Amino acid sequence: MPSRVAVLASGRGSNLQAIIEHFDNISRERIAKVVLVASNRADSPALIRAATASIDIAHFDAADDGTQLLETLQRFRVDMVVLAGYLKRIPPKVVQEYSSRILNIHPALLPDFGGEGMYGARVHEAVIASGKRESGVTVHVVNDEYDRGPIVAQWRVPVEPGDTADMLAARILSVEHVVYPRVIEMVAILLNVESKISV
Repeated sequence: MPSRVAVLASGRGSNLQAIIEHFDNISRERIAKVVLVASNRADSPALIRAATASIDIAHFDAADDGTQLLETLQRFRVDMVVLAGYLKRIPPKVVQEYSSRILNIHPALLPDFGGEGMYGARVHEAVIASGKRESGVTVHVVNDEYDRGPIVAQWRVPVEPGDTADMLAARILSVEHVVYPRVIEMVAILLNVESKISV
């Protein structure tokens, strides 16, 4: 039975789109299925993308202590939570309930250039200002600290001479769209194996 995945998104939802398309295009037996897209922003374009793909959507209060979000995830019998451009901290009660089953993608090579407030253009500006010759993407498990959960996968992207934050961001985003769905697939396979062993 496929893992039931919820995607949390705050923004445009381009990673969400890549995830939806990846799992729709897998020809072999389905490994995971996006059953819910939820956002702390009622006007998030990600919710429109989800509705267009006939995926259930939900909106919860940005000030939620985790109670509303957790109830929503449990109502949809979610096995795994994926953050895709979600910019709020996951409340501790949700992290505890879904321990080792929440993934996030960060547009840099953690542990560098991570932490509270490090998202979007800020990350790429900091990488360029540091003089680093490489950046990349990191998929990690979410825990109680911003961008400090165990690293699942990384992919390096060169920083080119003359790069602006926008140029680097565009190159990294294209890599995110390839890497993230495949890592989610890998983790879903592991979760399916673990669930069969524990039965």
